[in-house]
Amino acid sequence: MIPFINIPPLSLGPLAIQPFGVLVAAAVALAVWMARRLSGQMGLDRAVLDRLMTWVLVGGLVGAHLVAVLLYFPQSIRRDPLILLRFWEHLSSFGGMIGGLTAMAVFMRYVSRDLSRGDALKYLHLIAFVFPFSLAIGRAGCAVVHDHPGSLSDFPLAVSLESEAGQAYAVSTFSKAELASVPIPEQAFHDLGLYELIFLALIVCPVFVILRQRFGADFPFALAFVALYMPVRFGLDFLRVADVTYLGLTPGQWLAGSALLLLPLAARRLSP
Repeated sequence: MIPFINIPPLSLGPLAIQPFGVLVAAAVALAVWMARRLSGQMGLDRAVLDRLMTWVLVGGLVGAHLVAVLLYFPQSIRRDPLILLRFWEHLSSFGGMIGGLTAMAVFMRYVSRDLSRGDALKYLHLIAFVFPFSLAIGRAGCAVVHDHPGSLSDFPLAVSLESEAGQAYAVSTFSKAELASVPIPEQAFHDLGLYELIFLALIVCPVFVILRQRFGADFPFALAFVALYMPVRFGLDFLRVADVTYLGLTPGQWLAGSALLLLPLAARRLSP
């Protein structure tokens, strides 16, 4: 089993640098760097790309927060409505995808209206290609702070709760999930952020590289991401113990299932 890792924040005077925040910032930096580097190979206007990336990042942040609060933590709004404005609290990867795509659509429709449909699709393909690499770094942040706990397991990749830090985590996390009892030290749990990191790093990202090498930069990577990622995410969410559910499914499962159902329609819309 994998040892429980607990990385404390780094104190720099009055500032506390959280490991999750560092990795999220690294994920954003990687996405921007990859997109700018590859844009030249595709003959894209870097100035347009920079503006588009700004829109996508801002839209992604807003969407990530609002979806997290509205779908995962709706009870927090009743206690403190201002939580809707604290965009650094509670983030959802699905919300980031929805917000980023919405911002991209608005940008293409109203800001860069002179772009041809073909050029607009090239920007979409580029951002969709770099996205899983960025998401993998973000999931590394989730794995470090263990914020997506799954059920107890003796699976070889499960994270051990044997250490003192693991037991402290178990007491707070699994008691909040209203399990019958707190796990004993010999047990371990499915860390779903870690599982997604492994899947993205070992499957999705290499497949994307192969697809780009074989079919070129104009391949519809957004469709490929939905086809690869959504079924796995839907299945993994059955292991979650702390997420709210609606009719027995997590918000992530509803959104993943919806994306898969809309995949044929999206394929027709994105066809040349």
